Amino acid sequence: MSIMITQKAKRNLINGFTVTAFLLPTVLIYSIYTLNGIIRTFYFSTFQWNGIGPASQSVNIGLQNFTNLFKERIFWHAVSNNILLVLVSIVFQLGFGMILALIINREHRGTRFFRTVYFMPLLLSTVATGLFWVLIFSPFNGLFNGVLKIISPDVPLSWLGSTEVVMFAVLFVVCWQYTPQYMILLRAGMAGIPEEMYEAATIDGANRWQQFWFMTFPLLSGTIKTSAVLSIVGSLKYFDLFWIMTLGGPNGYSELMATFMYKKAFTEDRMGYGSSVAVCMFLISLVVIVIFRFMTRTKEESYQ
Repeated sequence: MSIMITQKAKRNLINGFTVTAFLLPTVLIYSIYTLNGIIRTFYFSTFQWNGIGPASQSVNIGLQNFTNLFKERIFWHAVSNNILLVLVSIVFQLGFGMILALIINREHRGTRFFRTVYFMPLLLSTVATGLFWVLIFSPFNGLFNGVLKIISPDVPLSWLGSTEVVMFAVLFVVCWQYTPQYMILLRAGMAGIPEEMYEAATIDGANRWQQFWFMTFPLLSGTIKTSAVLSIVGSLKYFDLFWIMTLGGPNGYSELMATFMYKKAFTEDRMGYGSSVAVCMFLISLVVIVIFRFMTRTKEESYQ
C-alpha cells in the first residue's frame, strides 16, 4: 500500500513539474511584457514626465496627475462614451451575433455563402474599414447621404462632424465590424450541442422558439459569458475606429479613454499624465469585470 502511495505521489510530482515547465515560458513572457508594463505605468503616473530621458530624473508630483485628470470634463465624457460603447457592444454585437449564428447554424441552400458574407467585415483591416466608412459618411458625395437625400432632403449632412450623431455613426461601424466575431463564437458553442436533443424536443412538441429559449440559450451560457467579457474588455480599451474616423472629435464628443490617453501622451508629450489615464483605464476595466463576474456568478448560484 505504501509503495502504491509513493508511486502515486511521484507521478503527481512529475505531472506537476511537466505542467510548470510548459507554463513557465508563458508566465515569463506575460510577466515581462504585461505585468511589468502595468507596474511601470503606475510608476510613471506619479511623474511630470515628457517621455524623454529616464522618468526618475523628472519631477515626482505624487497623485497630482490624477487630481488634474479628475477635473477634466473631456476625460469624464470619454469615460461615458466607453460605457456607452460597452452597452451597445453587449446588446447589439452579441444580439445580432446570436441571430446570425442561429441563421448559419442550420444547413440550408446558400448557408456557406452567407457564412462567408457575414464574416467578411471582420477580415478587413481596421484602417481600411475606417477609411471606407469615412467615405460613405462624407457630407459631400458620400453614399449614405446620397441615399437619404432621396427619402428626405432634411437629413444631417455631416455625420462625423456633428456633435449630435457622431457617436452613433461610429458605433454603427464598430458593431458592423465586430458582430461576426461573436457570431463565430456563438456558432462554435451551438456546434457542441448534440443534435439528438433537438430531435427529442421536436418529438415532444417543442417549437423553434421553445428549443432556443429552453435548450440553446441555457447551454450557451458559458459562451455568452465569455463573449460578454471579451466585449466589455475590448470596449473599455477601444481605440482604432474612433481615432481613424474622428480623432476624438468634434470638440471631444467622440473621445474615448484610449484616444484621450494617446493625445496626452504622444501628441502633447505628457507621458506621465497619459500614464495616469492608462491607470484609470486599467482600474475601471478591472472593477467592471469583477462586478460582471460577481453578478453572473450570483445569478448562476440562484439557479442551482
